[in-house]
Formats: sequence, C-alpha cells, structure tokens
Amino acid sequence: MDQSIIDASMHILIHSGDARRETYRAVEAMERSDFTEATALLDAADGCIRQAHQVHTTLIQQEADGEQLAYAALFSHAQDTLMTAYSELRLVRRILPVFRSQDERIRALETALETRNE
Repeated sequence: MDQSIIDASMHILIHSGDARRETYRAVEAMERSDFTEATALLDAADGCIRQAHQVHTTLIQQEADGEQLAYAALFSHAQDTLMTAYSELRLVRRILPVFRSQDERIRALETALETRNE
C-alpha cells in the first residue's frame, strides 16, 4: 500500500476523531446548560473537520487529475469516520439552539414560580 495513502488516512482519522471528541464534549456541556462552552467546543470540532477535509480533498483532487490511487481499506475507514463525525457535528449544531431555548424557558418558569411563592 502507498505510504502517502496511509499517512493521509491516519491524518483524516486523527482529526475526525478529535472532532468527534469535541462534539461529544459539547453535548456534555449542553447537559450542564453551559452553552458558551458547548459553542466553543463545536467551533474546535469544526477546525478539526476542516483539517481532515483538506487532506481528503487533496487526495480526491489527485485522483480527479488522473493519478491512480490504490484502494486502501484504511482510507475507506477514514472517509467513513470523517463523514460520521461531520454528520454528528452538524446535528449537534442544530440541536444546540433547541436546548438553549428550552433551558431559558425552564429558568423563566422557575423564576416565576419562586416569585409567586414568596
């Protein structure tokens, strides 16, 4: 197997895995209602995805330019991991405002109840 494919695959896997970790940490921050931290973690995950995607795009462009790239199961795995991490990141980005809105509504109701009971 071509060493450049192995190196690229590992680069994609590492950065995709980092993105996934940051995305999951963002979900944990959302569970604590720490939406500022969650947003920062999602931004970090975006950066990791960009790094992985750059390497992926370079290989795809090489093949599109006529360079013959040998099949590598590791590269297929890397592509799958990148796609999954990116999908999870996009989904969490979409649900963050929902969690924030629900948190604000619950806090407002709790405040109203406390005021009422005084």
